[in-house]
Amino acid sequence: MTALTIRDVPDEALAVLQARAAQAGKSLQAYALDVLVGAAARPTLVEIAARAEAEAGASLSTSDVLSAIDDARAGR
Repeated sequence: MTALTIRDVPDEALAVLQARAAQAGKSLQAYALDVLVGAAARPTLVEIAARAEAEAGASLSTSDVLSAIDDARAGR
């Protein structure tokens, strides 16, 4: 595994992360690793749109897919 160093973390963000790590009963390092792994596991909207476009064929554009996602989120 590769080590990752994050510089210039704002004091407020660090305090929140430390508190959340303590609440979870984890070290800051273990908590931050869980957060990063979780973020990497979730596809972005662009990735979802690209997959949907590939599955639907060339008839839908990325813009069409993103609009459909926005409409669904807005409950339209």
